[in-house]
Amino acid sequence: MNTDCNALAELLFPDVCDTPESLEQRFPQRELQEGAVVSRMAPSPTGFVHLGNLVQGITSERLCHQSGGVLYLRVEDTDAKREVPGAVEVLIEALSHYGICFDEGATVDGDCGDYGPYRQRQRRDIYHVYAKKLVAEGKAYPCFCTEDELSAMHERQEAEKANFGYYGKWALWRDRSIEDIKAALDEGKPWVLRFYSQGFVENKIKFTDLIKGSLELTENDIDHVLLKSDGIPTYHFAHAVDDHLMRTTHVVRGDEWLPSLPFHLQLFSALGWKCPKYLHIGPLIKMDGDSKRKLSKRKDPELALTYYRSEGFPTESVYEYLMGVLNSNFEDWRRANPDAPVADFKFSYKKMNPAGSLFDYAKLCDVSKNVISRMSAQEVYEKTLQWALEYDADFGAILKDNKDIALRTFAIGRGGKKPRKDIAVWKDAKDYMGFMFSELFEVKDSYDERFDKADIKAALNAFLETYDPADSQQEWFDKIKAIGERIGFCPDMKAYKASPESYKGSVADISMFLRVAVTGKLNSPDMYEVMSILGQDEVRKRIVSMTEVL
Repeated sequence: MNTDCNALAELLFPDVCDTPESLEQRFPQRELQEGAVVSRMAPSPTGFVHLGNLVQGITSERLCHQSGGVLYLRVEDTDAKREVPGAVEVLIEALSHYGICFDEGATVDGDCGDYGPYRQRQRRDIYHVYAKKLVAEGKAYPCFCTEDELSAMHERQEAEKANFGYYGKWALWRDRSIEDIKAALDEGKPWVLRFYSQGFVENKIKFTDLIKGSLELTENDIDHVLLKSDGIPTYHFAHAVDDHLMRTTHVVRGDEWLPSLPFHLQLFSALGWKCPKYLHIGPLIKMDGDSKRKLSKRKDPELALTYYRSEGFPTESVYEYLMGVLNSNFEDWRRANPDAPVADFKFSYKKMNPAGSLFDYAKLCDVSKNVISRMSAQEVYEKTLQWALEYDADFGAILKDNKDIALRTFAIGRGGKKPRKDIAVWKDAKDYMGFMFSELFEVKDSYDERFDKADIKAALNAFLETYDPADSQQEWFDKIKAIGERIGFCPDMKAYKASPESYKGSVADISMFLRVAVTGKLNSPDMYEVMSILGQDEVRKRIVSMTEVL
């Protein structure tokens, strides 16, 4: 630049009296142990909190807290057009729900920490200090191009088959005299501040990303906007200033930011700062037929974090599943440490897939079944009740009014080396044990047509004649075997498998007759326990009702 840069800086920023040196003192280096990671989540307040936010949050949180570092929340609200009222509160609550808690930063009630403000629109004066510095050093300049002029330039670039952007001969205000700039200011023309890039697209830069590894990137030659016409910075400029002053050591973000990385590296260099270490996370992808694609806000409801709450996935299930997605060795660790808290697992960015990770809904459900199977009946009851009261009020009311029945039912088959794994999400509980409540009982499954209705009815009536709730489980089952044998059903499964054609069925079929009559389903928890909880009157009532319709 040939312009008197110091004079231009004073002309553009006459009210900026603060200095970079004073800001360095105001935001000193953090006193942390060696190797401590300082990272951030820096979302835009758009109101949509998605699985990618949680993936980034888990990665950042683990890196920080495993190393004795600091995780902070910074709100990147420079784009006022996209901001949704209340979005910050939604984000904080959603991440907190999944155990992502911040040591400092933006909170529902304001800011907490010594490196704020943590909302970018409140840091306008800070950015202007560094904007003035860049202008004074000939690294930034004002541009008075109108939208019409930029559109016309774009059209000419298209016609000439040139690269799009504001650079080189297309940068109309790049080397303008201070007289031209003064004249434009005197006319009251709005202006933006642009970066004076000295890069060339013919050049390549080498960079090491902690997840992607060694990268070769095209150097940036675009004079990107640093400050918009309202004085608010763009994301690019603001994030560089903030990451430096907040003493960020590691930046975790999606790999959609990789194309911007050359410009960001230029910015840190121009400002005289060491850039943080970058970890660019690959996208979450899913199978769509025989092909793979990124999870989409428009196509995939499972991208939104609200989906998992409404479906009833425990927070622990989603967290554990994502931990397995992010670190390939997590599943082996979990098998070796089935009862250990997930925080004991040593998370490592070195185990992350550079290309992204496959989101498998079925696998998530399997993980969730395992997680729930390890919970106590009390915990399952409380979490199911909490979900139901919010998403299924009628079921919630039933659970609340029948706590003892619900607790005893959830306790069936729980504990031990092979616990039941019937529930993947809390909404499954209604189908799993709704039959325990008269309000929800209905016969959903039917008997196999290969069984004679007369035999089914005979078995049910015979059970009613011998049923005694005081029987032990063995006595109860012996009676069922005797009933089956009396009407031609084999009482011994081994003998039945050896010669099935010799019998009408097996003792398992007699149990199934009872199961459908009492629970309305072909699959249910242990029938002896179910009958004990339901009580003699209800058991008899349901069996009689079934015999009447056969």
